[in-house]
Amino acid sequence: MYRPFRAVAFSLASLATAGGALADPPAPPAPAKPRQVVIISFDSARDISQWKRSRALAQRTGAHFTYFLSCVFLLSPETRKEYTAPGKTSGKSNIGFAASKQEVSERLEQIGLAAHEGHDIASHGCGHFDGKDWSKADWLKEFGSFEHILENAYAINGIAPEPKGWRDFARHAVVGFRAPYLSTGKALYEALPAAGYQFDASGVSQGPARPTASHGILHFSLPQIPEGPKSRPVIAMDYNLYVRHSGGFERPSKADEFANRTYDAFRAAFDAQYQGKRIPLELGFHFALMNDGAYWNALERFAGEVCVKADVECISFRDYVSRQDAAKKQASVGG
Repeated sequence: MYRPFRAVAFSLASLATAGGALADPPAPPAPAKPRQVVIISFDSARDISQWKRSRALAQRTGAHFTYFLSCVFLLSPETRKEYTAPGKTSGKSNIGFAASKQEVSERLEQIGLAAHEGHDIASHGCGHFDGKDWSKADWLKEFGSFEHILENAYAINGIAPEPKGWRDFARHAVVGFRAPYLSTGKALYEALPAAGYQFDASGVSQGPARPTASHGILHFSLPQIPEGPKSRPVIAMDYNLYVRHSGGFERPSKADEFANRTYDAFRAAFDAQYQGKRIPLELGFHFALMNDGAYWNALERFAGEVCVKADVECISFRDYVSRQDAAKKQASVGG
């Protein structure tokens, strides 16, 4: 009486075993996507209030920024003749100088605090002149002025005490450059490695692009991203948006509209990479509050949403370069 039961039980067990043998093997897990990198930078780095605001944003979001410093803002009206631009008489600058010795002191303090917090201090040259026609020697002179003024800023301006380690920081921490007006040329690219720089962020690309290497320098490019009702491409930098939105003139009554348009463009560019190939997204800013701060308001909204994601890193250019160097060394050792 028990045979039928045993037969059925055996048949079910056999079918289960056979089904397992015939099923496709489990698919290997999909490779994890790399973290989405966002690189946010600031040109000229002048206003003290914007230094504080950007550092506060970093603290809220865990971001690290690159500050492209113009060295004329480390010279007061009394010390401005310490700088001589190529082809100019001493004390000339396209963007002025610091307003006072006190302002220089406060800016030096902000630079030190930012560096201590892990931010990247890089060079924007000194006088913000267009160097497209400069020679290699001209560029090396400009780089030399930047290095001299940064290293000796406390002594030049009679500010005491000079922080311990300041000169070592000034000699070794600055490894990147962005050309004023994004104006480049063969002579600049020859001068950069000769001056010891590791990266240049003066390029412009059709969309987010990975950096390219040449002569020991990594070259980064600000992308053109779709913006506005017609999705026309614009360089992902606040000044370019300012010109697009209001012709380079202040229209504070439309600040909210411009901020929303900017945020929408940033977020769409981010989402395209985050959901796609995860190419680093670069965004550029100045310390000027154009159109009543519309672009900084958009930046704070954007960074507050994306930089805090577990699979997103808002890092500096120097951080990115350091990781590439470490990966190359690891590959060399492993090989």
